[in-house]
Amino acid sequence: YSFLIALFIVLIWMIFYYGRSGLFADIALSLNILLIFGILAGLGAVLTLPGIAGIVLTIGISVDANVLIFERVREELRRGKGDKKSVDDGFNNALSSILDANITTGLTAMILFIFGTGPIKGFATTLLIGIATSLFTAIFVTRLFIENRISKKKRIDVSTKLTKNLLSNLSFQFLKGRKIAYLISGILIFTSLLSLSINGLNQGVDFVGGRSYIVRFDKIVNPSEIEKSISNILGSAEVKTFGESNQLKITTKYKIDEEGNQIDNEIYQKLFSSLSNFLPENFTIDEFINGSEIKKVGIMSSIKVGPTIADDIKKNSYLAVIGSLIIVFIYILLRFRKWQFSAGAVVAVFHDVLIVLGIFSLSYNIMPFNMEINQAFIAAILTVIGYSLNDTVVVFDRIREYIRNNQNEKLFQTVNLALNSTLSRTLNTSLTTLLVLLAIFLFGGESIRGFMFALIVGVIIGTYSS
Repeated sequence: YSFLIALFIVLIWMIFYYGRSGLFADIALSLNILLIFGILAGLGAVLTLPGIAGIVLTIGISVDANVLIFERVREELRRGKGDKKSVDDGFNNALSSILDANITTGLTAMILFIFGTGPIKGFATTLLIGIATSLFTAIFVTRLFIENRISKKKRIDVSTKLTKNLLSNLSFQFLKGRKIAYLISGILIFTSLLSLSINGLNQGVDFVGGRSYIVRFDKIVNPSEIEKSISNILGSAEVKTFGESNQLKITTKYKIDEEGNQIDNEIYQKLFSSLSNFLPENFTIDEFINGSEIKKVGIMSSIKVGPTIADDIKKNSYLAVIGSLIIVFIYILLRFRKWQFSAGAVVAVFHDVLIVLGIFSLSYNIMPFNMEINQAFIAAILTVIGYSLNDTVVVFDRIREYIRNNQNEKLFQTVNLALNSTLSRTLNTSLTTLLVLLAIFLFGGESIRGFMFALIVGVIIGTYSS
């Protein structure tokens, strides 16, 4: 439901901002989502939280491609070119930015697919499918509708009365405020590093190991309610439906570093106490512990997951992230012919990720929702990396274009000009992505709130850094 609410808001926003062309983009976006789910179903892929993160990022990319095209068409129309010429030039000028942004994100996804495990692979798969379908729907489907309208000699609308001149002819002196930005970023990074060294992060079972219990009930149960009940007694816990809808897999890291029967019995006692409201009347703790013998209700099996598995996940995550950044550095170097662009993109990514980690480190004790670092959180960080790169490369692409066209102008002025001309696109893409994330954050349930919070912070920081 939260996903549908988010999608509805984005579809309405596109029509509000771009008029009839926004409607064409909406049809393309809807087709894009249908294609993604169709391909995932065809592959028999499992849709996980990281997979949903991949789809959210894909919606951002898909909207972004259309926004880039429409913004360029608007620019050409403002220069007094006819509809046909404006559309041709708009699509051609936007193509370079769209391809660069999608290739950098695609390269990241490919490295994640090769080095990543489980959920990271799921994220990468969804993202790779999404990039391919986004390019097809934005470049081909949207254009098909627009060309059809031109062939009928009808006017092309890429704005409404309210948005016609919105965010156009801007002349903000962004680089004059760079010292203030250095100060803000410096404080944020210093605070993040300080908090990470003192508080650390609230690492989940994926990273520190834990005890897992398969528990069967005599009726269908709600995992979210049970997770809340267990968390009040055992601290944070991960609860998922396992097989039948009356059976759950409950994982907790409570006293994971301690061994022995006494600890096991203590956890059994706490687990029984937190689940007593969901168990049959007059059900005893012995019946609960020996549920596997009765084969009806209680604990069916238990296992201790050591941090060795977690170490592998951690190692593969680092390899995937570092590998993708190296590949992106090389690609940008080859495309833009200046190492400063590559360094800028990679520094922006580190900046964004470090601040997101810092905010999690500072606030995991005070937030009213679970902010554990698990595999889903890694997917959120990967989404932030993908978003940050996408945003940065679009700005760089315009800087390169202006350098080529205005060789006599100072770099200072060129960069300001490029930032102003891409501002409408940057804010539009960020806003639509944020609307999706906020809807899922508010209505998507307790279990994904921390995950969505990471994405929201990442998009805000990513927009600022771009």
